[in-house]
Amino acid sequence: MNLIKNIEHYDFLSTASNIADEVGVELYIVGGFVRDIFLKRTSDEIDFLIVGKENNFVKKFAKKLNVKKINIYKNYGTAQFKFNSLKLEFVNSRKESYNIESRNPKVINGTFEDDIARRDFTINTLAVSLNQNNFGELVDTYNGFQDIEDKIIKTPLDPNKTFGDDPLRIMRAFRFASTLGFDVDEKIIEAAKLNKERLKIVSQERIKDEFLKILSSPKPSIGLKLLQRSEVMSIIFPQISKLEGVDQRKDFHHKEVFLHTCTVVDNISGNTDDVWLRFAALVHDIAKPQTKKFVDGTGWTFHGHEDIGARMMNKIFHDLKLPLSKLNYVKKLVRLHLRPIALAKDEVTDSAIRRFIVEADEDLNDLITLCRADITSKNPQKVSKYLGNYDRVMKKVLEVQEKDKLRAFQSPVRGEEIMKVCNLKPSKKVGKIKKAIEEAILDGIIANNYDEAYNYLLKIKDKYILNKS
Repeated sequence: MNLIKNIEHYDFLSTASNIADEVGVELYIVGGFVRDIFLKRTSDEIDFLIVGKENNFVKKFAKKLNVKKINIYKNYGTAQFKFNSLKLEFVNSRKESYNIESRNPKVINGTFEDDIARRDFTINTLAVSLNQNNFGELVDTYNGFQDIEDKIIKTPLDPNKTFGDDPLRIMRAFRFASTLGFDVDEKIIEAAKLNKERLKIVSQERIKDEFLKILSSPKPSIGLKLLQRSEVMSIIFPQISKLEGVDQRKDFHHKEVFLHTCTVVDNISGNTDDVWLRFAALVHDIAKPQTKKFVDGTGWTFHGHEDIGARMMNKIFHDLKLPLSKLNYVKKLVRLHLRPIALAKDEVTDSAIRRFIVEADEDLNDLITLCRADITSKNPQKVSKYLGNYDRVMKKVLEVQEKDKLRAFQSPVRGEEIMKVCNLKPSKKVGKIKKAIEEAILDGIIANNYDEAYNYLLKIKDKYILNKS
């Protein structure tokens, strides 16, 4: 198979071809760029494989392209530079060997075959020759093209060796499956089970990156289910692995929480690319295992799982090394994800809606998006009913916001004025008075305007000034 028509519009490749022949090396494009040609995906990175004595090929190529800055990594025999919007990476053909305690390989010079064999998956072993005598010719050593056609992830060697050498490839296998919508070879599942403990030698940052890529994929449940089925989830995210399986008793049962969670994540992924909103969907029911209780006549209950789940986020963010800037956002969505349905009742008060608006604040729309995604019933009538409930809540929210202008809620009387009127210095009393005014607005005792808030301050100030606590 010749891929000239797919690469000929990259004019600089003919320059690379001329220089490769001039210095006497074999030159190939390998890996993801070639894979993406067949998948009809664009790529902004090209990996080059140089076979033979390098002889300054990279420097000569960069000079010809008028590139001034080259990054060279002698220990690994690699180099890279940017050309226009492309990132070009170069590696000398090599053979790798691994110490069992590390995923960093010992590198020695190797043949083309050695280099292709060390790669992670067959779909990434495809190579295209750039030498003039066979320019554009595909070299498919491990049947990678057919695996792309069959939509399956396989390893070029025994997956136990592939994962034993570098256990992060377990995560990458499931990430590629989730990103591309591929199946994985059954041998990969078995090898992942056998090698899952070796993931402990991989930095948490690398595991986190791969996990978030799975969560960012078009259908995250593909990767999540593979992680669970291979028992890898128990190593990288044990709280999620414990969601699988809910006991049944008599005629009562609850949806299997892990599968329900996967559906919720897929649902929300159809409406947002925000990985942290997707993460909130992933963890919204995370405390159900420890709050599960059977009540006669009712069935399984999970009272308080939203509050306990929110409290669990501190440890989870710490253990997974997630950015703390997203912690409060996720905690809020987990803690409030049951609130909207409770507010759908006809008799709900404006006060309850006000408190909800203030608590959800700028994340109100994200919260409703999560709540809608949480509807996983197969019964169309139930789905319609639940969606109608959320529409009703949002209608009430808009009505109250319009009446009270609560979008940026705070006491109309500020702390400085409270101190002046009450002759107080900065203290807890000032905060308590300000809080009392805000509570009065939320409870509908006074309207959210300066005059009523100021008069209310005059009415209540003595109680707080005279209180010695």
